[in-house]
Amino acid sequence: MSFALYRPRTFEEAFDLLDREAERPVLPLAGGTDLLLAMEFGRQNPSGLLSLSRLPLDTLEVLPDEIVVGATLPLRTLERRPEVEARLPGLLEAVREVGSVQLRHRATMGGNLVRAAPASDLLPPLLSLSARVVLRSREGRRELPVEQFLRASWTTELRRGEILEAVRIPAPRAGAYRWQRVRPANAISQVGVAVALHPSSSGSPWRVAAGGTEPTASRLVRTEAELPAVDPSEAEIEAACARAAEEASFRADLRAGEDYRRHLLKVLLRRTVEATRERSRRLPLERP
Repeated sequence: MSFALYRPRTFEEAFDLLDREAERPVLPLAGGTDLLLAMEFGRQNPSGLLSLSRLPLDTLEVLPDEIVVGATLPLRTLERRPEVEARLPGLLEAVREVGSVQLRHRATMGGNLVRAAPASDLLPPLLSLSARVVLRSREGRRELPVEQFLRASWTTELRRGEILEAVRIPAPRAGAYRWQRVRPANAISQVGVAVALHPSSSGSPWRVAAGGTEPTASRLVRTEAELPAVDPSEAEIEAACARAAEEASFRADLRAGEDYRRHLLKVLLRRTVEATRERSRRLPLERP
C-alpha cells in the first residue's frame, strides 16, 4: 500500500489538501495510534495522510468554567496537568487507561473522537461531561455536542474539508470512570461506564454514558431519569442499574458475550455512581 504524507504549516494548506478530488481520500493524522493500524490491516486505504503536527492544535486552556483541549495535545501531557485531575477527575481516570504511557505520548483526544471506536475509553467520559467538539473548515468553525458528533463505529459528523480543532469540556465536574478488560493493561475494554454530576441542570443531575456498546459509545438517558437527586437512595441506584441493562445495546464478540456485558454494566454503574457521589462532597463548586 502506497500513500503520500503531507505536513502543512497553515490551515489554508491543510484545507487545500483535504479538498482535493481523488478516488481515495486524504485523511487527517493526529497521533496515528489507531489509524496506522487500520491501514496496516486494510480497513483504511487513503491516498495520503495529512499530518496535523505543524498546526497549532496541541493546546490546553484552563478557563473558569471549562477546559479546552486542542485536538493534537498528547494524552500524556493532559494527564500530567494537576488542573485536570482537580477539576475533571473522571476524565483523568479514563485518560490514564488509554493504552500504555508510551502510547499516550502519541495518542490524542481529537484522534480518539474522529476514530469513534465503540470501546474507546475516552468517549463515555466526554459524553457524560456534555463535551463539545470544535470543527474548523475553510468556511469557519462549527460546534457539536459529542453525542451528535458520534454516529456509529468509526463514523462521525466530520465533513470533508473539516479538521477537529478542539474539545470543550465543562469544568469543574465531579465524575468517575470504571471499566473491565480481559487484561488490565494494553487491552480493549469490554465495557466502560462514566458518570458525571450536573447539579444545576433541569431534570436529573446525573449524566451516564457507556462504551463497548453498539453502534458506538452512547448516553443512557432513561437510566439517568432513575437518578433524580445528587444523593440517590439505594433503591434508586438499583433501579438505574436495572434500567441501564435494558437500555444499552450490546453484541457478542471475542472479548465478551451480551449477557456478561450487561452484568458488567450494572456493576460498573453502581461503582461510578458511588465514587462520584463521594467526590461531589469534596468538591463544593459542583454542588447546586
